[in-house]
Amino acid sequence: MFKAVLIENDDQGYRAALTELAEDRLPAGDVTVDVVYSTLNYKDGLAITGKGPIARSFPMVPGIDFVGVVRGSEHPDFRTGDKVILNGWGVGESHWGGLAQKARVKGDWLIPLPPKMSARCAMMLGTAGYTAMLCVSALEKHGISPGDGDVLVTGANGGVGSVAIMLLSKLGYKVVAATGRTQESRHLENIGASEILDRNSISKPGKPLQKERWSAAIDSVGSHTLANICAGVKSDGAVAACGMAQGLDFPASVAPFILRGVTLYGINSVTRPKAERVLAWDRLASLLPETMLEPMAATIGLSSVPIYAEKLMAGELRGRVVVDVNK
Repeated sequence: MFKAVLIENDDQGYRAALTELAEDRLPAGDVTVDVVYSTLNYKDGLAITGKGPIARSFPMVPGIDFVGVVRGSEHPDFRTGDKVILNGWGVGESHWGGLAQKARVKGDWLIPLPPKMSARCAMMLGTAGYTAMLCVSALEKHGISPGDGDVLVTGANGGVGSVAIMLLSKLGYKVVAATGRTQESRHLENIGASEILDRNSISKPGKPLQKERWSAAIDSVGSHTLANICAGVKSDGAVAACGMAQGLDFPASVAPFILRGVTLYGINSVTRPKAERVLAWDRLASLLPETMLEPMAATIGLSSVPIYAEKLMAGELRGRVVVDVNK
């Protein structure tokens, strides 16, 4: 038997609760993992609260990422005792996820935990940190350098935003942090932001082409916010878009892309090739020590996940929520 957060949707309604399950209920897969830590991401919040159509079948164990120890493997790349990380691949959506004490998945979805990284540190970062690293890498590959000017990060108090600020600052970039919680300005400055921008200034309909303000941007919001960002990026700049908290729509014009040569990169963290995942996690291990992450991470137990999911969707949390599945 093992404990898990289980989402059910039946005649009794949509609900998520801590449950004890038999191991034979685990889904098909060639690697069984004793989960050590998971996290609470925005996607998990949508799934647990039912505020977004994330769970594709029921019952479903949410949790789009986890770190743990292999307990049994039929996959050639992994053996019992290996420490592994999983991000994405539909886990927590169409395949039971990491908000549980055990998981069974395809070995092709796993990568090794970097040797210099602790299990808890891995989930302080989680999918949010891994996605932030992919965004930063996209800007670097585009040729954006610290000398090119400010880099805007939206959703600054969220998981992706917080880690993106830390990474960019560590790499020498000047970061402008956009947030709806300006009372958190001191925290954002402490993790590397040089300037705070009220998100209301870029979240409403705006002109198709605006004053050039940023060399690049990382956006986890979408909709009018993303449109205004593109309209305000400097010539030949780039935007890495990885989220849609404000909406799926993109009410923009082609002006920034044609008249200024702005490039918009879509960051899909769910199905990246293994080599790209390993590189991203190795860079995270080298750039962000655990002591640097502590101020932005809170740790909860499995029983607190439904409550914290509601807080997450209400915008009451900042940074990262680590879930100790054995707590």
